[in-house]
Amino acid sequence: MKKIIKFITRMYRQVIRSIAFYPVLISLFYGILALIALSLDNWEIVHSIKKNVPYLFIQDYETARSILSVLIGGVISLTVFSFSMVMVVLGQASSNFSPRLLPGLISNSEHQIILGIYVGTLLYCIIILTSLGALGMDTDTIGLSTMLAAILSVICIALFVYFIHNISGAIQIHNIIDRIFSKCNDFAERELKQSNILQISTGHTETSEWKVLRSDRSGYVRGIDTRIIKDSIKAQNNQIEIIPYPNMHVWKGKPILRIQKDLTKEEIKNLMLCMDISSNRYENDYGIGGMIKLMEIAVKAMSPGINDPGTAIDTIEKLGGLLRKFLRFPQKTAQALDKGQCVLIKNNIPAKELMRTIIQPIRFYAKQDSLVLYELIDALRLIAKCPNLCNENSRVVKLEINSLRKDIEYHIVNSSDRNQLLAKFE
Repeated sequence: MKKIIKFITRMYRQVIRSIAFYPVLISLFYGILALIALSLDNWEIVHSIKKNVPYLFIQDYETARSILSVLIGGVISLTVFSFSMVMVVLGQASSNFSPRLLPGLISNSEHQIILGIYVGTLLYCIIILTSLGALGMDTDTIGLSTMLAAILSVICIALFVYFIHNISGAIQIHNIIDRIFSKCNDFAERELKQSNILQISTGHTETSEWKVLRSDRSGYVRGIDTRIIKDSIKAQNNQIEIIPYPNMHVWKGKPILRIQKDLTKEEIKNLMLCMDISSNRYENDYGIGGMIKLMEIAVKAMSPGINDPGTAIDTIEKLGGLLRKFLRFPQKTAQALDKGQCVLIKNNIPAKELMRTIIQPIRFYAKQDSLVLYELIDALRLIAKCPNLCNENSRVVKLEINSLRKDIEYHIVNSSDRNQLLAKFE
């Protein structure tokens, strides 16, 4: 049962990120709507409405068939053009910014809903046109369903205008950066509040002598699904530590869990099942995954083919604010599992690893650009002055500032530019 729940959860995540998710649902709804409209055409109340306001309903068979044929051709053109625009946007985002941004653009629910309405309207018109051929020319049950087809086509035209406006904004790099920053910032705020609540002392807990469980597969650790942990484990007076920090890659056979007291083989098997390990490093825009995407945008902007220091500066400003919050996370947090006696200990990403993953690539690719280095100095100095920064994290940030200073001394050839940048360290 636990395996089924985990499989369903994983499939749900994959389905809702698919570009076909909303179009399939909306198309099914429109197919049902077509069948309902055809049945409503035979109701007596609909016939009386047709007699009172005949100009709203099409009674001629040939006219209805012509209108539906035109609508089908028009909606197909809108659908093809819209899908073509999506492909162009994805290609541009991949080549100019980062291929890691594609899942976020594909999973945009607004774009999926609009495409779903196109496909649904097309399906609706096809069903109505097919029914006209089946019922024949003598039927008078075509007015309501044809009128609804015309209304739906007008809605498609309005959505097409909105689609062009929306997708042209979605591809703008500052909107992409703001979207990722917003998700990362919200995540950091939630984690900081939660870490303040989870006040179980773990800072001096020695876990090196605990029993080690090794990973049964390779991938990026997302965490542990506490919903499917066995009740027998939750009820024990035990402690479980997740060794990797979130989004850290582990190889098969490497340590992944530490447990204070022994567990049965079935309980160990259940714990390994509960571990959420993904093969995709960039599965979402939250936490370290979102900051890595921002870092890659900055690095791509500094490449010779793009050469966009303005985008790099904008990204560094966002990363500076995020790092101030992520470096305030405690080294470890702990919580009781469902108010039981078992305690789950989680490790957060160390400051040294954050600097290596986020700051060092930008420092390397921008080491000859005075404008970007100027902003990077400000960002690191802002992080170092964070009032709630622990001594270890503060030391790591200062080491990174010193490394940046050495890069400036070595790579900035112009003495005037070099002196101006070095003055920022005073």
